[in-house]
Amino acid sequence: MVPLQLTETPPWLESLFTSELGLAVLFGICVLEGAMLLRFMPSELVVPSALALIGSSIPTAVMIVTLAVVGTTVGQLLLFGLVRRAGREYVLRKRWFPVTESRLERFDGWFDRWGSLAVAASNTMLFVRGLLTVPAGLSEMDGRSFLVLSAVGSLSFQTILAGLYLLGGYLLV
Repeated sequence: MVPLQLTETPPWLESLFTSELGLAVLFGICVLEGAMLLRFMPSELVVPSALALIGSSIPTAVMIVTLAVVGTTVGQLLLFGLVRRAGREYVLRKRWFPVTESRLERFDGWFDRWGSLAVAASNTMLFVRGLLTVPAGLSEMDGRSFLVLSAVGSLSFQTILAGLYLLGGYLLV
């Protein structure tokens, strides 16, 4: 089964972003993205969509990036805890987990080779965000270390996205 991913923000989601609940919606979406449950839009569109719909002033961008980092880190911490308690096989059997056994084995190798720093590095990379959460949850990694490394990687990723969006606006003017 291929997860549904759109290339533009759905109208119903756009109306939520622009409502008084926009920041709460953004936070909820980021928690889902961090927990690998976001299926209705690619994670690479979350912050740019929020900037386009909520506002793109520097203070607003900082607030959006902060909310995105906290939200994705909370989601990844929830997944980390689930994997720690339930185990690898449990997660792989669940339909909501979008990764095959062979792909996860590749990420196990990354984690074995690079250690805990792979968590932060993978959170900065397109298409593999959060996938080192499972090997980290199965390892002896301390939850606080995971929290910090996850947040650092998410901060890097979200800042890059926001920067590209803001820079793109200036380049097109």
